[in-house]
Amino acid sequence: MQSFDPRVNRIKPIEEKTEMNIGEAWEPYEVFHQKKRGDHHIHVGSVHAPNAAQALLFAKEQYGRRQNCVNMWVVKTADVTQFQYDDADIFETAIDKEYREAYGFKVRDKINAYKKANP
Repeated sequence: MQSFDPRVNRIKPIEEKTEMNIGEAWEPYEVFHQKKRGDHHIHVGSVHAPNAAQALLFAKEQYGRRQNCVNMWVVKTADVTQFQYDDADIFETAIDKEYREAYGFKVRDKINAYKKANP
């Protein structure tokens, strides 16, 4: 049956196998959406699906209908990598680059003193 809604007609039917055998489970996918063009993509949740195309469809239904959204990314959870907390030292500023940090400037105290002196 053909739909009159062009958005529905753009979605191609998924021909891949979606049946599950005993002991199998669908893979988890992480969903990121973009509220308006030019914004950052934000993590909004997860879906479980047998393949990426189905995950995109599930994500659209789950997270695209209820929230304003112009774009969506769906990524296998297994493909998302992260640093270990033990490796946090790699984010510290190098000792010879301390001039890049602004913690040496105590401007807030000067601003508050100026405000107090000039009400």
